Amino acid sequence: MIFGVVAAVGLLAAAPARALDPETCAVPAYLLTSESVLSHVAAAVKARQPLDITVVGSGSSSLSGPDGRSMAYPARLEAALRDKLPGIEVRVALALRPKRTAAEVAEELGSLEGKPALVIWQTGTTDAVRSVDADDFRAGVEDGVAALQKLNADVILMNLQYSPRMETMLSVAAYNDTMRVVAQERGVPLFDRFAIMRHWSEVGDFDLFGATHGLGMAKRVHDCIGRALSKLVIETAHINPAELGIQR
Repeated sequence: MIFGVVAAVGLLAAAPARALDPETCAVPAYLLTSESVLSHVAAAVKARQPLDITVVGSGSSSLSGPDGRSMAYPARLEAALRDKLPGIEVRVALALRPKRTAAEVAEELGSLEGKPALVIWQTGTTDAVRSVDADDFRAGVEDGVAALQKLNADVILMNLQYSPRMETMLSVAAYNDTMRVVAQERGVPLFDRFAIMRHWSEVGDFDLFGATHGLGMAKRVHDCIGRALSKLVIETAHINPAELGIQR
């Protein structure tokens, strides 16, 4: 029963608190900065080579419907990076691993298809639903990050999505804290999706308390996540389009 409710929350659906405008879903700067550097991303962009990114995600990485793939956050990330880096070919692939724990996914990351410069690994929800021991979760995340770094790929960890209803049903703090610690120790950025979405809820950008569900809200949130992710990638790769001769 709990998983069914969490899956429904994963649709990120409700009526928006207000119509979207340019300031909607802004993210505080401290949530999009990191001392870690995406060196492989920076090298690809500097050489003006194709920038290949793989998102390893769960059910909340995709959307249903005929245009669901183009509206989900991996595609919105690709669109945002292409806009920020004109002249650079950006390709974002999605590798879905639904209903899998971090440890289960980690076993496969060493044989990930392609040679992405960056892998964004979204994890934690299934572990929280299954109440996986925090130490076991940490071991899984550490193993996964190590496997990806052996592939000479940059890594961004993405934690759970925020929902007031989910927060009352699941103990998520330990999983978010664990991912933050692993990110610091392994020298990789953390995209704190939980804190970012909670900020949007608190400032009224989205009514995440709503009881109804609809695809329109999901598309808006996914677009915001994609744009926020693009900012983190640019920031942590230390990319300055002007210095690279990229003209808009």
